[in-house]
Amino acid sequence: MSSNIQPRARTEQPLHAAQISDALLNLRTVQALSGLGKTSIYERIKAGELKPVKLGARATRFRAGEVQAWLQAQGK
Repeated sequence: MSSNIQPRARTEQPLHAAQISDALLNLRTVQALSGLGKTSIYERIKAGELKPVKLGARATRFRAGEVQAWLQAQGK
């Protein structure tokens, strides 16, 4: 008996979601906004510069308002 389960397609999160301060951004969106790679973002988390929101064992998001504030602080 074969299974017809298809992997769920990933949809890209629109970048304008970052303008909503309470929005939860995925890692790819944070990468696109910051220009940083995954490893660099995780280094910032370890250093306490960014704080992720754990939604489950395999779901991590970032509050858009906190990401925007962090990005603005990088320019100063």
